[in-house]
Amino acid sequence: MQPQLTYKPRLNDYVKWNKGNQSVEGWVYFVGSEYITIEIRVIPKPEEDLEHGTPHRNNRCLVVCYPQFYHQLEYVTHRETIYSQPDTYKSQTYRDRDLY
Repeated sequence: MQPQLTYKPRLNDYVKWNKGNQSVEGWVYFVGSEYITIEIRVIPKPEEDLEHGTPHRNNRCLVVCYPQFYHQLEYVTHRETIYSQPDTYKSQTYRDRDLY
């Protein structure tokens, strides 16, 4: 029997996490030895917040994924940096419904 190959997440990979009847997709934002985070949403900060000295222009919504769930991750694509976007980007169906 062949050993099952397990996907090893890398920074800036775009992944889908299929968790039974739910799924999450986004960019791998952090890779550590105990978990990764998946960036599922970026929200620009209001201009008045930026005037008060914060160095970060966006708020990010991140989901934590532990190694025992890496087998549920599906690799979609990779980008070289956070500033490059591949042509294959597609938002999740009905993703904006959680905003209201």
